[in-house]
Parts: sequence; C-alpha cells; structure tokens
Amino acid sequence: MMETDLYEIDIVKAEKSKIQDVDFENINFGRVFTDHMFTCDFVDGKWQQPKIMPYQVMTIDPSARVFHYGQAVFEGMKAYKDDNGEVFLFRPEDNHSRINKSAARLAIPEFPKAYFMNGLTTLLNLDKDWVKPGVGNSLYIRPFVIATDSAIAAAPSSNYRFMIICSPAKAYYTGTVRVLIAEKYSRSADGGVGFAKAAGNYAAQFYPTSLAQKSGFQQIIWTDANSHEYLEEAGTMNIFFRINNTLITAPTSDRILDGITRKSVIQLAKDNNIDIEVRRISVSEIKEAAHNGSLKEIFGTGTAAVISPVSAFEHAGETFEIPNLDDSFASLFKKQLLEIQHNLLEDKHNWRYSVK
Repeated sequence: MMETDLYEIDIVKAEKSKIQDVDFENINFGRVFTDHMFTCDFVDGKWQQPKIMPYQVMTIDPSARVFHYGQAVFEGMKAYKDDNGEVFLFRPEDNHSRINKSAARLAIPEFPKAYFMNGLTTLLNLDKDWVKPGVGNSLYIRPFVIATDSAIAAAPSSNYRFMIICSPAKAYYTGTVRVLIAEKYSRSADGGVGFAKAAGNYAAQFYPTSLAQKSGFQQIIWTDANSHEYLEEAGTMNIFFRINNTLITAPTSDRILDGITRKSVIQLAKDNNIDIEVRRISVSEIKEAAHNGSLKEIFGTGTAAVISPVSAFEHAGETFEIPNLDDSFASLFKKQLLEIQHNLLEDKHNWRYSVK
C-alpha cells in the first residue's frame, strides 16, 4: 500500500466559513455539514493524491457502478471537545479496520491507514471550531467509499472514491424507544454482508421499519433469518438484554456488525464487575423473562445514539413493558462512555485519541 504524510495532503481552504449561520442548539442530525471534506480517488490500481477541499456538490456519471450495483461502504465516528478546547476521537483505528473489512467483502480496495488517520486529523484541525464542547455535543464523522467506474456491466468497479464529511450533532435519539421483534423480514443472513457497513444493508431495513413505525414502534429488533428465533440487532444498533443482574448480547458473526460501542460496553461491564454473557439469546427466553419479571432492561448501542433504552417490545401480538430503573446499566454505561469521550473520566483502555 502507498503511504502518505501530513504534508502530502493537497489542501484548498474554504474562502468563508458557514459556521456563523448554524444554530448549534437546534440541529437536525446529519443535515448540516462543515466547511471542508476529504477525498481520495482510486485510479489505475492505486490510491491517488489525498485532497481536502471546501464542502461542495460532487459531479458523477449516471453510469457510475455505485448507482447500479451498490458498491458502497461507510463508517460512523465522532469527535469530541473537552473544556480546554482539545479535540478527541474515540477508537478511530477500529473504524479504519472495520471500513476495510467492509470494503473487502464488497470487492473494494482497502484504504491505507496513514491516509485515513492523517486525513481525519487534518480535516478536524481545519474544522475544529465545529466541534462544540460539552457532554452531548459532538461532530459526527462519515467516512465512505463509492464505486465511480462509468460502466454498467455487472462487475466490480476499477475506480473508487474515498471521502470523509462531517456534521455537528447533538443527541440522536431522546428518551426511550418502543420496538417490534421481527417475525418475517430479515436484516441479514449467513454468508451475507450483515457484518459489513454496506449501504444496501440500511436501505433494505427502511421498508420493514416503516411498517413498524406505522404501528407505533420506532425500531425493529432483528432476528436470525433461518428461524426468527434468536435476537440479533436493533434497528441500526447492537442490542443488549439485562436479565436480573446479568447482561447478555449476541456474538458477532457474518450477520452481526462488530460494533465499536458494543465492544466498549462489554469492557465497561467487566470494569464495573457486571456479569456479561456473549451468547445467542432466543425470543422465547426474553418473553419468559418479561413474564416472570427478571427482564430488567433492553438497550441498543451505536455511535450515533451511544445508548438507546427500550421501553417496550412486541412479538406475535403480545406487548411487554420494560421497567424504568433509576440505577439502570444503560444510564451507567452512557454516562461513563460520554465522560471518557469528553476527557472527563480516566481512559483505562486508551480509547481516546487526541487530535494534534
């Protein structure tokens, strides 16, 4: 792989910042973008000169393979600012590793680590004023790769574009969510691309999720495609269940995303001497626990929402309400994660990455 240094990134700065036009207290997630973006093309079998330029509309051929065969993968990350004005990322090398894992599954060339890390830090240094201090504030970062070859033959592209765009964010979900356990539709299947952050994975969720929303639920808890007996993910998040004082989550596989927040919560559970089991968990087990009162919590984990508690779930026409606990695991983990990310709590595992 080609390597690069900071000085090798071609930078064109925006003539004027848009930041003064932004109401940071009233932001719709993912609709406002910073002044700059990172871009790098794959041409003639290698990644070309990385560039940072003003955020702008991109022109692309209608025959680009991304439109026809879905060669597109992405990541979700956040940057945080502490009260001293220092900017941090959270486990960024895991994001780099995962986007390359996703890319490989879709026959997309891997992106060099030096390009990724230097591109991120250079971009964040240019747009650091967009990262607002305070717990709950962050800058959402979206790295992604698309196939740009101008050809509609059903084959992998020869050309690709890697980009990073950034969007200021506050809380993604507020409050709790009600979820529907899937009985018909599936998110992924054995041997598929469920473990990858492939764009098509998310598009395929929209229709069944819209049906659930019409019935009064915000999200779906996805079950295994073979039998719909085992619980796997919740919407676009990993899922955790608390039975009595034991935390349970499904193991990763080629159906389940290896979530970075998921891994962090597993470690925090161990740090807090909370029993954690990584194993398959059935719909019948959760329903029985709800019936006998041992089901204490359900919550989703992910970069955008961090921790999203579930207040109720429905399966086979039966609705179960989840108790609202003052000392919930969800609130404990969310508090600790946010404080680590904002440099307010000791970082025992070196998850915090200082942007220099």
